[in-house]
Amino acid sequence: MSNKNFNATNFRWVICSMLFLATTVNYLDRQVLSLTYDEFIKPEFHWTDANYGTITSFFSIFYALVSLFAGKFIDWMGTKKGYLIAIGVWSFGAVLHAACGWATTLFVDGVDSVAALRAVQAGSNVALAISTVSVYMFLFCRGILALGESGNFPAAIKTTAEYFPKKDRAFATSIFNAGASVGALAAPLCIPALAKNLGWEMAFIIIGAIGFVWMFFWAWLYNKPEKSKYVNAAELEYIHQDDAEEAAEAAKAAAEKEEKTISFLQCFKYKQTWSFITGKFFTDGVWWFFLFWAPSYFANQFGIKASSPKGQALIFTLYAIVTVVSIFGGYLPKLFVEKKGMHPYPGRMLAMLIFAFFPIAALFAQPLGQLSPWWPAILIGLAGAGHQAWSANLYSTIGDMFPKGAIASITGIGTMAGGIGSMIVQKVAGNLFTYAENAGSAFTFLGFEGKPAGYFIIFCYCAVAYLIGWIIMKSLVPKYKPIEV
Repeated sequence: MSNKNFNATNFRWVICSMLFLATTVNYLDRQVLSLTYDEFIKPEFHWTDANYGTITSFFSIFYALVSLFAGKFIDWMGTKKGYLIAIGVWSFGAVLHAACGWATTLFVDGVDSVAALRAVQAGSNVALAISTVSVYMFLFCRGILALGESGNFPAAIKTTAEYFPKKDRAFATSIFNAGASVGALAAPLCIPALAKNLGWEMAFIIIGAIGFVWMFFWAWLYNKPEKSKYVNAAELEYIHQDDAEEAAEAAKAAAEKEEKTISFLQCFKYKQTWSFITGKFFTDGVWWFFLFWAPSYFANQFGIKASSPKGQALIFTLYAIVTVVSIFGGYLPKLFVEKKGMHPYPGRMLAMLIFAFFPIAALFAQPLGQLSPWWPAILIGLAGAGHQAWSANLYSTIGDMFPKGAIASITGIGTMAGGIGSMIVQKVAGNLFTYAENAGSAFTFLGFEGKPAGYFIIFCYCAVAYLIGWIIMKSLVPKYKPIEV
């Protein structure tokens, strides 16, 4: 090793830590609503679960829609400005939620203060007006949040490509992506406590304001490596060690562009595309359901508020299991390939089949919940871990079968399909829970009555969704068959 390399700076890891923090904040901002909904927001705005289902379903589909264009926006604006705009927009959207109560009073006659919202008689025409107006206010704020959050991963991935050589990018990506898990673990520990002690509005403001603090440091620290005063010549040489190889690959790709490019509409002609669409459509909604409804489930089923120590511990345990178990998701297909000599695609499909059985644990969450609320926390955690492992391998099937020039298009199509599936699950769940709650003991399912019966129905879908998806995927593409253009 030369003296030049020995004295290289390591500023790229500072940038990586900024990506990690941004992803953590991204997840925290997304979780404030679910952790304040049942205990604080629902009674103030006289919402039903159907109202909440409308809001979560809208976020799912709108996030998927704008994600189709987020990458192009980041490429157009550049990493520094693009990331600043993205986190600025989602932080503004997050903070803006706090004004929904005040904004609702402007449009509802007879209610002149935020404090008066909760005092309105439940079931009255005024209460209905409050719920209707406030839902539109939250939809507007969730739209802004989704618009900004869609830029996080494209910007983070682009930054990683700028600051790391190929051999380090997977590791750097795993570091910043861990921010989602850290955010999931931190959310139940801080958000309900903020809402309980300072009001739900301050929970949105404080968590949202973290993004503005991040923007200050990003504007100060970030520049392209070749222009950064914190990157010396030795580190720059290390970062750009793949330039010659990448230039050759780019030239080759340009030469083959005509024969390797697949138009957006052409993508739908291939069964491989529909296989990926199926995998996303059936399963994304399961993950979003657990994400948005778990705190409400523990509150309704067991009377455990998210702001209580036990409520915080339950949600923390759930996501701790997701974080730890899902880490092994990427290792199983590698084991099949290296130890069993399997081809990567069938090895990945076998791993996905194994992970498709994990969500079956959700079937037992409701029955065992009669013994202790810890059982649902553990079992839903296992189901969530199965999803994360499934999802990581599902995305990899695109690279197995499609040329590089089509991967972005297929990913966008799949993301949209997942958003549609999630929208349906959220909307159905919200309406079902409201109907079951109103019907009470008249609504039964496998020994459960009322709202618990409604939860059990959704858990049953969550349990089998992955197996259904896998069977259809396998039927569409029974054997490894790469696309030839």
